[in-house]
Parts: sequence; structure tokens; C-alpha cells
Amino acid sequence: MFLSTFEKQLDGKRRLLIPQEFRTAENGAETGIFCFLSIQFDCLEAGGDHLMAEYEAMIEDLPFGDDHRTALEETVYAGQKPLAYDSGGRITLSESLCRQAGLGEDVVIAGLGRRFQIWDRDRWEARREERRLLARQAVKERGEAGRLLARSRPGLRVVSPPDGEAGA
Repeated sequence: MFLSTFEKQLDGKRRLLIPQEFRTAENGAETGIFCFLSIQFDCLEAGGDHLMAEYEAMIEDLPFGDDHRTALEETVYAGQKPLAYDSGGRITLSESLCRQAGLGEDVVIAGLGRRFQIWDRDRWEARREERRLLARQAVKERGEAGRLLARSRPGLRVVSPPDGEAGA
């Protein structure tokens, strides 16, 4: 899994050191990664073979010719840049990817489990508190939904978030 957050700098050639713990066989990224403009946000999305398999499955589940499938194919397959590591563990991002994602010299690499994102540091910082509040809301709503489900199913055990997490 891709875990943790790292602050890095792009050098003048747009090279970026990928953390050593991200370059493993377990996450399918031991020799390189694939990278494309995120579907959801103004950042880059990246990962290894395991993430690519997830996208392939998602695309294959849609009927050929479906507009959603084509949009995913255009974004994931056509927009992708396979990037190999150099001897120092760096990748070189294309100028177009950096421009599209609004990346400056200072970036953040954010591990998100099966994938990671590369953000402009200022943009990452600007959204961090909002995302934390949204996560807090998600935990609270999950707990509330679980309690409702438990009431409708006697004997169902619901695990609540740790104290202070849901309503803080």
C-alpha cells in the first residue's frame, strides 16, 4: 500500500524522487509507475500494476461503446504516462502533466492505499482542513447508519468510531 505524505521538490528537469517505500513489488511499482491527470482533482494520480488492474476491471465492466467507458479509456489509457525510475529512484514528469495538474516546484506525494497523488504543495495545504472535516463527517454518518441498521436487526453488533472521532 502507498501510505504517508511526503513533501518533495521537482528539479529543473521535472524529476521527482518517489519514496523508496512506494517502489515495491507488493504494490506493483517496483520498476516504475503509471501517472495521469486525476479524474477528481487538479493533481496527478499514480500507482503500480495493482491500481492499473483496478482501472482495467472498472473499464471492462462497462459495455463497449458506452460513453462512460470511453471517457475512462481516454482519461486512464490515453492520458497515462508510464514512468520508469532512474538509478536514483526518480521519475521525470512531462511538462504537459505538470501544467495540467498545476504543479510548481514544491509538491506533496500523498499515499492513498492502492494509489497515490502528486499535488502542488500550496493546493494540498489549502484543501487539507476541508478534507479532514469531510472525513470526520463520513465517520459520523457511518456510525449513525450502523446504529440504524442495528436497530432494524436485533443482535447485530455495530463497531463505533473511537471516542471523540465521530462528533468532535
